[in-house]
Amino acid sequence: MKVIVAGAGGRMGVANIKAIANHPDLLLHAAIGRPGSAVIGKDAGSFVGGDALGVAITDDIDAVLDGADAIIDFTAPGASVALAQKAAARGLVHIIGTTGCSEADDAAIAAAGAAGARIVKSGNFSMGMVVLANLVRQAAAALADYDVEIFEMHHAKKVDAPSGTALMLGEAAALGRNVSLKDKKVSGRDGHTGAREPGTIGFTALRGGTVIGDHMVILAGPSERIELNHKAEDRTIYANGAARAVLWAYGQKPGLYSMVDVLGLTD
Repeated sequence: MKVIVAGAGGRMGVANIKAIANHPDLLLHAAIGRPGSAVIGKDAGSFVGGDALGVAITDDIDAVLDGADAIIDFTAPGASVALAQKAAARGLVHIIGTTGCSEADDAAIAAAGAAGARIVKSGNFSMGMVVLANLVRQAAAALADYDVEIFEMHHAKKVDAPSGTALMLGEAAALGRNVSLKDKKVSGRDGHTGAREPGTIGFTALRGGTVIGDHMVILAGPSERIELNHKAEDRTIYANGAARAVLWAYGQKPGLYSMVDVLGLTD
């Protein structure tokens, strides 16, 4: 399969290019960088520290869509919406790891799936994290009266909070309890907040250094607490998951899917 990597100059863009170059069933078709970026014109393989791939990083997505089968996209909400629309017009696979999307962005991405794209969107593409989210859903359902708190820490340059992964874990807990995360979410407690409201799902976000991603879900009950942890040590885990999602989505009908679907963890 021929794959376009969007956001080629970013941390995940580098990881995705490496993953595709090392995958026997995937071929780097094109790499897209931001207009004006210093990476434009560089060979994608050489840029990520590997062998030259004969693919120059470009900022012209429309010039490289012909012949492509899929787009891997860890960029920004506006860019992901635009790419989803292009994927829909051509019936492409679109893997979205972009976080910080608004409700309107998510609605536009879902519409692109309905219009012909095969989209897999996830707050985290790590296999371990997807399994952890499934465990959180089960634990939140079984321990319905336990307080749920979600802690996350990322590097100093991350621009959105809580992280997409933290929100994914919160959605899992909310799903386990058949409630809306939007209604139960509490972030950034400060000052005299009063007692914790039962049934809420709390979030704490830390930023600093070069932390790739640490997440903990705490279920606190009477005289005990359960802590479910995940620590990312290399962005390769996300890139490998995105590659797996590409291959899975290629055989699916148009629509919007998640990594839960890719791993077959749906009920």
